[in-house]
Formats: sequence, C-alpha cells, structure tokens
Amino acid sequence: MNSKVKEVLEWGYCIIIALVLAMLFRYFIGTPTIVQMSSMYPTLEQNQRLWLNRWGRTTKTLPERGDIITFEEPAVTGYSESEIDQSNPVAKYEERKGFDWFVKNFLEIGKRSYIKRVIGLPGDHIEIKEGKVFVNGEQLEEPYLQPGVVTDVIGPGFDDFTVPENCVFAMGDNRNHSTDCRAFGCIPLEKIESKVALRIWPLDKWGKVE
Repeated sequence: MNSKVKEVLEWGYCIIIALVLAMLFRYFIGTPTIVQMSSMYPTLEQNQRLWLNRWGRTTKTLPERGDIITFEEPAVTGYSESEIDQSNPVAKYEERKGFDWFVKNFLEIGKRSYIKRVIGLPGDHIEIKEGKVFVNGEQLEEPYLQPGVVTDVIGPGFDDFTVPENCVFAMGDNRNHSTDCRAFGCIPLEKIESKVALRIWPLDKWGKVE
C-alpha cells in the first residue's frame, strides 16, 4: 500500500470516528436546535436557538414540573369524542424496531418533535376548567403565561384525568395556538427526548430558559 492511499484511509477512519462520536454526543448528551413554531410564545420565539440537554433521556430520569422539554410527535394527535378515554390518557406511538428505530430516533431522519412545558407529573390529578389548570385540586400558578391567557380544551380532549406512571402532561405556553397533551394525552418517559437547558441565540437573550 503506497503512502498516499494509506493517508487517505487514515483520514477516512478519522472522519468516520468523528461522525460516530458526534452522533453519540447528540443522542446521549445534548444538541442545539431551532424553535420552529410559536406554541411556546412568549417564553420562546420562532428562530431562537436553544441548547437541549439529553442526559435525562440517557439516565431515564423524569423532568420536573415547569421544565420545558422536547418529545417525539405521537402517531395520533387528535381524537373524536368517542375515542377519548380519560382513564387511560396516554399518547399513542407506533412501535419501531431495528433499522427503522435507528433511522428515526438515532439519526432523526423524518422525525418530528414537539417542545412544551411540563404541567403534570405521575399521580397528579389534572383538571382543566374555567379557563384554568388545577393540579390535585389547586389552581396552578403560571407566571410564564401572557396576561389574559385562558386554558381550554378545544374540541375533544383530555381535561379531567390522573397522569399515569412514568408519564408527564405537557402544554405550550401559547395555549390557544398549541397542539399538546390536551389533544393527544400524556407523554411516556421513553418518548421524552430532552430538556431545554439554554437559549443560545439571540445573544441578548442568552441564558437559562424558565
């Protein structure tokens, strides 16, 4: 093998190793992202850049109430009145295995994710009524909402239920413009991808997101 071919192969190996390490870091540790929609306004605005912490997924740790998380889009994002089951308020997902799972979840090709705020934790009784959110019988204080914002369930949805084990209930801060757990149910732990750690752009708003 001549020296030029050997040099090309060595560079090729280095590039492959670097790509693998980058993908592993992105999946298990963290990654940047761009806000695409307005469902978390005014907390987050379109085109802002965020840093996502994925260590919680790696350690299989549930987020806390108030955390802003990303999760995989459910297979079904809305139900008819007859399909709503308040006793089993868990979002439905397609089961993926093998190479299909690798492409969708690890490489994130053809995958859509939502970004929402955690409102309910396992065992919490959630009620949405009178334009407000009640957790275990007490009205939830939500200082992150714009003045005058009301929380309703538009159309058939989940408005009186208990959050199942290893699941969270999450909603967007821009309640009237957010498709969230009110429509499709609670998110299982294994479908939670990350927690928003920092806003990294624009620079004048750099810092922790709350």
